[in-house]
Amino acid sequence: MEHSFIDEERLQSLLDKKVTGSTEVKEILAKAETLVGLSVEEAAVLLNIDNEEDKNLLFETALKVKQKIYGNRMVLFAPLYVSNYCSNNCLYCGFRMDNKEMERRCLTIDEVKDEVRLILEQGHKRILMLMGEHPARSSFDYFLETIDAAYSVRDSKGSSIRRINVEIAPLSPEEFKKIATKKIGTYTVFQETYHRATYDKMHPSGKKKDFLWRLLVMDRALENGLHDVGIGALFGLYNWKFETLALLQHAEHLMSKYSIGPHTISIPRIEYAKNAPCAENVPHPVSDDDFMKIVAVLRCSVPYTGIILSTRESPQMRDKLIDLGVSQMSAGSRTDPGGYSADDSARDHGQFSLNDTRSTGEVIKSIIKHGYIPSFCTGCYRRGRVGKDFMDMAKPGLIKLHCQPNALLTLKEYLVDYADEETRKLGEALIEKELQEIPDEARKDATVKNLEKIEKGERDIYF
Repeated sequence: MEHSFIDEERLQSLLDKKVTGSTEVKEILAKAETLVGLSVEEAAVLLNIDNEEDKNLLFETALKVKQKIYGNRMVLFAPLYVSNYCSNNCLYCGFRMDNKEMERRCLTIDEVKDEVRLILEQGHKRILMLMGEHPARSSFDYFLETIDAAYSVRDSKGSSIRRINVEIAPLSPEEFKKIATKKIGTYTVFQETYHRATYDKMHPSGKKKDFLWRLLVMDRALENGLHDVGIGALFGLYNWKFETLALLQHAEHLMSKYSIGPHTISIPRIEYAKNAPCAENVPHPVSDDDFMKIVAVLRCSVPYTGIILSTRESPQMRDKLIDLGVSQMSAGSRTDPGGYSADDSARDHGQFSLNDTRSTGEVIKSIIKHGYIPSFCTGCYRRGRVGKDFMDMAKPGLIKLHCQPNALLTLKEYLVDYADEETRKLGEALIEKELQEIPDEARKDATVKNLEKIEKGERDIYF
């Protein structure tokens, strides 16, 4: 019989403990710097930090860990919603079935292609494809067709999408075997909340009401042909400390059973959504300060994972979180089907509201000014560095030998093909600086040669 691996009683008992002192915190953070990760018990200590000195040390350590694993690169992507029909009734979501004011739409294949073309024109090379759960109005087979359609598109520069990640409702073993034949990257599902009673309350009807079906989805994915999975919680539904520890318990479960931890962890906070009761009155609000602790503790505890930040957060908060462990973020996002081609003034049908409404170009310029490399890299997926192979390279920090030069190559493409003059100057200066940071001389020389090839017109070069 299937059962939950989330031990609520244990997690709550850990949160009830008080930090014994700064010495314990320092010992745990010293361990985190070695990149071995932290136990749920150790993470609980960090979540309970209650003084400024220890908190600042936590933040400093999180940045060190991130830089050791991934360096200065920041992966960018764009979400693409192909349908907002949904048969679930989640109390925090604008797509919920009972939102009768929602204008429902399922994109045609030609409309999908139009949206992809507009995303490509922003400079993106990877997308996250999403749809609501409504088998009658947007079927699984339809979604498979949209993946093929998205890969077929070329923009005015001849660019195409190089990797598609997906975030759709939990699949059956048979469906996983089908989607495994497609060229997808990471398969993502948020548990939303790991607290069982809260989960039951937040999902009053629809297939999503089944807590275990959702909780065990990554087991089915890894057992039926997929290699990389992404987990997440919607912060604000229940106690943020509990949700953070539950995410780590989920990661422990996957690592112990499959030797593959989560490729990504997403950390959205609830934002306003029209006619969504819990989005209008958040049950457990998470302050900015506590949200920063969440990111830092996750980075220290699961150093290998990609921590994903959405445009739910403000530009100011996104800038802060870059320095605390976030390694991937969306840019220029739209959260409604057809949103990239729609008139902004006429749009009120997103899954949730956005706080970072900057264009992709503005986000890229900001990241460069912050000293990070905007990256559109998809090299690991296409070189076969996935699943356990990725984990074996990411855990000791070896993946950075690929991430840094690949990030520079994709940035160079963007600068030549899409950037304005100011961004190009800033980006070229950053490339010159970062080249000096590549520790392997042979890799540095090869990167320089590949940068020259891109300047002369070659594209899609990666290590």
